[in-house]
Amino acid sequence: MLGKIIKGIAGFYYVHIPTEGVYECKAKGIFRKDNIKPLVGDNVEVEILDKDNFLGNIVKIMPRKNELIRPLVSNIDQVIIVFAVTDPDPNYNLLDRFLVAIEKENIDIIICFNKIDILDEVKVNNIISVYKNVGYKVITTSTLKIEGIDNIKDVLKDKTSVFAGPSGVGKSSILNELQDKVKMETGEISAKIKRGKHTTRHAELMSFDDTSYIVDTPGFSSIFLNEIEAKDLREYFIEFLKYNDQCKFQTCVHINEPQCGVKEALNNGQINQNRYDSYKMIYDEIKDQRRW
Repeated sequence: MLGKIIKGIAGFYYVHIPTEGVYECKAKGIFRKDNIKPLVGDNVEVEILDKDNFLGNIVKIMPRKNELIRPLVSNIDQVIIVFAVTDPDPNYNLLDRFLVAIEKENIDIIICFNKIDILDEVKVNNIISVYKNVGYKVITTSTLKIEGIDNIKDVLKDKTSVFAGPSGVGKSSILNELQDKVKMETGEISAKIKRGKHTTRHAELMSFDDTSYIVDTPGFSSIFLNEIEAKDLREYFIEFLKYNDQCKFQTCVHINEPQCGVKEALNNGQINQNRYDSYKMIYDEIKDQRRW
């Protein structure tokens, strides 16, 4: 039978099989021999050992379409980046770092700006327009007034989604509004294991329905883009891409070069100044790291 790993604890893997339930499984020894470790998010084939007690073995891991390091999870369809429009005020450089990290993995991105009920509508529109103009899908929410939650539910349908963002932005509150739909939580698995309550720093999937999954992540206060070369950063600021061929030099990184299409677009108001400032800050940081 085919299912998806939703959690792993101490060598046991909990596999959600649609219409069946959650099976406690061990991985066959062949994976260790081939140095393959099952990941949360893996689509797997399960050999059923005990249908009544929901026990089985993982006998095959299907090819992964992608793999994130933080959180360590595979087969992600999209990342929902949650920031508040205020309380706390958005750290745009941190948001841009999230965007760069996810663009590098070529995973779809949706930005959710929460707490719109406590900020003037004009200011909210000014914030979201920056990222809409870049080309990102933006959803606005208020968990206090239960606004935008149905839009979140719609984009989760039939997807495996990661929720990411800094602490205090209301990420947990949004997930709590989905709890009437979420069917598998830590408590259910803990009860099944009968070993008391378990905590883990590893990723865990929750099922929104039989084909929709959510993985929550810890709040991040910083993101270090150690695996990106400074010269490649320009590829992950997606609004730059259409101006690259207007640069005099193919290797232009849009900082000090003459006849730069991106800087000309910036001067013409076609690229947001704050986004460009974020780019330069991240570029200098990566360049300095490589120097040392």
